[in-house]
Amino acid sequence: MTTPKNILLTSKLPNTGNSIFSKMTALAQQYQAINLAQGFPDFPVDPKLLDLVSSAMHQQANQYAPMPGLPLLRERIAEKYQSFYHVNVDPESEITITNGATQAIFTTIATIIHAGDEVIIFEPAYDCYRPTIELFGGKVIAIPLVAPEFTVDWQQVAEQVTDRTRMVIINNPGNPSCTVWTKEDLLQLQKIITRHELIVLSDEVYEHIIYDERQHQSALLFDELRARSFVIASFGKLLHCTGWKLGYVVAPKELTAEFRKIHQQNVFSVNTPMQHAIAAYLDNPEYYHELSTFMQGKRDRVINGLASSAFRITPSAGTYFLLLDYKNISHKTEMDFAMQLIEQHGVALIPIAPFYHHATEQHTLRLCFAKKEETLDRAIQLLNKVS
Repeated sequence: MTTPKNILLTSKLPNTGNSIFSKMTALAQQYQAINLAQGFPDFPVDPKLLDLVSSAMHQQANQYAPMPGLPLLRERIAEKYQSFYHVNVDPESEITITNGATQAIFTTIATIIHAGDEVIIFEPAYDCYRPTIELFGGKVIAIPLVAPEFTVDWQQVAEQVTDRTRMVIINNPGNPSCTVWTKEDLLQLQKIITRHELIVLSDEVYEHIIYDERQHQSALLFDELRARSFVIASFGKLLHCTGWKLGYVVAPKELTAEFRKIHQQNVFSVNTPMQHAIAAYLDNPEYYHELSTFMQGKRDRVINGLASSAFRITPSAGTYFLLLDYKNISHKTEMDFAMQLIEQHGVALIPIAPFYHHATEQHTLRLCFAKKEETLDRAIQLLNKVS
């Protein structure tokens, strides 16, 4: 069906098409390639967690949850922050359960950004940041970071702040950069946001997937940052259930109150039985401690498996991704080379260039290793044949 000619339709996001994730997954399906492009596990969710969901459903926990989220689940989250970071978070007034991390990001931006406000982001950036800022009339100020280190020049950041700057968005650990910010990075950010009275959106969905004994530097660990930050987290990343779309946001009481005004209008409440199940499942905090070891084993399996390949691999500091540099193989653009891998070798990776507003060709592709061992071994075998 076509739109009738008498309907005037003006797109609010005229420059936004299908995400690179959707494109690469569709191509993987078309060519029956191993999909290491989109970031989702292909191994099953813990049967114990599934049983807890079923139990909650049979116990009739099937009606609306409270708008901010199930109280017990918010208490579990507060316990985590006390255990991991020795930070006190009020489950009643500072934690809101959301329909995934992306909804939390969307609602945070909707809460803060007015027409004409400027928002600083770091590229390569998760692809929902820019469209959401623009949807609410904001202007994106993108600071490009260069592979493989993706180091932030904090003097450059300070120079980008104007009287219109309202927010800084950070992603730590970084997707797709696979980097982890240091304490010094967060201290530098704190100086800037305090001096200019800015808000921070800290996307920390991979906080528990950090390697080689690094420590996650949450925005909640820094007093001035905490007072001005929305911290976003994801149960999908934590529990290997990305399709459940469950996350949460932690923010000071005053910011949370404004966040919930919008949250209740566009979501209101989030899946009730799954909230009950996750609250019961996370009664054992050991799961948080096991996740990095579990994922590091997969990371190292890929690194070791491709050690003799033509790719140059940057070991991931965090997230469940690796970056593969193919300069020794081809001078094709990232998209063209990714297509070659799909069509000729049966493996789907994702180019980094689309994560920049102005496509930046660095001959680098992202690989998701949150997969079964047999999936990874088959992909390693295929990638080793690329020359």
